[in-house]
Amino acid sequence: MEFAPDPARETPIFAGDFTAQEPLPPEAAERATALLATGRLHRYTADPARGEVSETARLEAEFAVLAGRRHALAVASGGYALATALRAAGAGTGTRVLTGSFTLAPVPGAILAAGATPVLVEIDENLAIDQEDLAAKAAESGATHLLLSHMRGHIPDMDAITALCEKMGLTLIEDCAHTTGALWRGRPVGSHGLFAAHSTQSYKHLNSGEGGLLVADDDDAMARAILLSGSYMFFDRHGAAPPASRIRAHVATTPNISGRMDELRAAILRPQLPRLAERVARWNRLHDIIATSLADLPAVALPSPPAGAVRVGSSLQFRLPSWPSEAVAALVERVRRRGVVLKWFGAPHPHGYTSCHDMWRHVPQTPLPQTDEILRTLLDMRISLLFTPEDARRIARILVEEIDALDGEIRRRHGHHRREKLTRD
Repeated sequence: MEFAPDPARETPIFAGDFTAQEPLPPEAAERATALLATGRLHRYTADPARGEVSETARLEAEFAVLAGRRHALAVASGGYALATALRAAGAGTGTRVLTGSFTLAPVPGAILAAGATPVLVEIDENLAIDQEDLAAKAAESGATHLLLSHMRGHIPDMDAITALCEKMGLTLIEDCAHTTGALWRGRPVGSHGLFAAHSTQSYKHLNSGEGGLLVADDDDAMARAILLSGSYMFFDRHGAAPPASRIRAHVATTPNISGRMDELRAAILRPQLPRLAERVARWNRLHDIIATSLADLPAVALPSPPAGAVRVGSSLQFRLPSWPSEAVAALVERVRRRGVVLKWFGAPHPHGYTSCHDMWRHVPQTPLPQTDEILRTLLDMRISLLFTPEDARRIARILVEEIDALDGEIRRRHGHHRREKLTRD
């Protein structure tokens, strides 16, 4: 079944850049310039004996408050934060780690980097981990850890997840790469597990190009993470760390797997923290303009967050459950011609940052029919904070027009095939 483009609607009418980033605050440039003038880019060059506090230590202290946790550790990437959390939580060779099947490749990659084995769990129609399958896989696999990826900002019922982890004896680690600034019942998402890992890669909610932040409340777990990150004996140069005596107790048994954040990235991140809530509000406004328009279309299924979840609408996802795959591919192409960029998780090959579980042959494969059917028609769109509300309305109009047109074609063809069948019968 082919769906040819409609020349009447081929002219691109949206010229915005879906990958464009907001400029960093002026203070970020000022701090970076001052730092570059010193040449002191390593986080441990600041000496407390001289009354110096590094940018990285200040970032850790400030981010711990924002995240609602006692401790924070600045590291080289979100993926490194995940692998460090797993190692510090005791995951290693022979450990099975549960994780949702709708995620990005660095999540199972972090599990493998720790020496553990990923166990993929089905997702539900709201793009969160399926709790029934999670309980079943926890029981049958003997897994001891859950790496809960809040993929694209979709948050499950965290009260139920926490209760399930306690019941099943699972150590919970939250992947908050897409939920920095999100809330669950008024608490920051990332407040529930032993660890939560955040990303500051450019397409996340704080931008340092690459980077990560690991948060926790437990002294011993964070002590191990600090040592793993390559702290050597500079415990007193961290901004939100356990007492030095607690860290020292783990020195002999914890390897150094260096992955520290440098001073330059910390310097440009700090001015962004006070602006996060305002950025979240703007993202959510843009997201809701588009989502509200799509919600009126019979062909479209939008995920619905559980009561108590406040997500960050930095991207938008929707499904077309009744459509054949060829029609979804046609929609991606039609809106591309008009300037709107959609990514399709049901595509047969990985593209850019987008791939799905059956493309990761380094991960143990298991049948995931529910996930496969959900991903088959799942579309994903990044939302730039450089977009205006009028841009969002223009994007919504393009999507609505093309979905309506293709849905009409599908219905007409279905009716034609049905009439042919009735005639033959």
